[in-house]
Amino acid sequence: MKKAFKIIGNIILWLIVIFALLITMLVFSSSSGNGVSNLMGFIPLTVESQSMSPTFDEGDLIISRQINDINELKVDDVITFWTIIDGRKVKNTHRIVRIHQAENSVSFVTRGDNNPIDDEMPAYQADIIGKWTNIRLKGAGNIMAFLRTQLGFFLCILLPMALFFLFELYKFILTVIAVRKGETEPALDEEEIKRRAIEEYLAAQKEKEEAEKKTDEKKSDEKEKADDKESAEKKTEPAAEKTDEKEKADDKESAEKKTEPAAEKTDEKEKADGKESAEKKTEPAAEKTDEKEKADGKESAEKKTEPAAEKTDEKEKADGKESAEKKTEPAAEKTDEKEKADDKKSSRRS
Repeated sequence: MKKAFKIIGNIILWLIVIFALLITMLVFSSSSGNGVSNLMGFIPLTVESQSMSPTFDEGDLIISRQINDINELKVDDVITFWTIIDGRKVKNTHRIVRIHQAENSVSFVTRGDNNPIDDEMPAYQADIIGKWTNIRLKGAGNIMAFLRTQLGFFLCILLPMALFFLFELYKFILTVIAVRKGETEPALDEEEIKRRAIEEYLAAQKEKEEAEKKTDEKKSDEKEKADDKESAEKKTEPAAEKTDEKEKADDKESAEKKTEPAAEKTDEKEKADGKESAEKKTEPAAEKTDEKEKADGKESAEKKTEPAAEKTDEKEKADGKESAEKKTEPAAEKTDEKEKADDKKSSRRS
């Protein structure tokens, strides 16, 4: 952690130094050329009035770019140029509204976005400082203006750089002292070297044993947890098996309960079908009996109308016929009973 703080502190110090160097370059570059700060063709400028509001306001920092070819300027560009205001030569940043072309010269009529009229004096080629790059840092111009003062330059540039170099000098002295101390320290005798080597070896062995002990304890704990888990699983298996068997028994009982009414309905249906079949078989026999009775009645009426002699003969014949029919009736009844018995056996089998 201490090493990390040390690295972070060194990074912050170097950033401060780099910033201070940049500001120093800007301040000293303004003394050369046309009197403005210029850093690789880019010119930082502080806005000193509200003439271009709301494009940018007083106290903002704007970045202009140096112009190499005057012909690239056009109407509606914002340029920075030297002009005379109240008898003083000052820098001004306004927008081009018209361009006047002459045989050997070009002039630009300018106006501030917040001004109702054009500027009194046009800007000529020799007066142009640069063209605004549309970069604006709100409020940063006040900071730049303060850094350009003697107090700001001393507090923000000279003092941090002096402290930085003193701190680096202090570190350098400590390093030199440490190196010299190492050179003057007497050489250790052979016994002392052996003693230290043994101590280091024993310390290493002790650390190794402690590491192995911790590993064994960890494995033992893991094994105990595995055994506990296995024991718990074995206890839960019989309960799960019992639950499964109970569920199977319940399902089987439920299935039997559902099939019993269906079986009863099937038996009832089979009985009804057998009964209906028996009734159908007995109906033809009953119809035959009715027909026979009708025939006997008809025959009896005919007998009454015939002569007495014929009645006697016919009576004898009828008696003989009746006797024969009586003999056949038991056989017919036995046949009907046998058919009923066969139908009943067939219904039981189904």
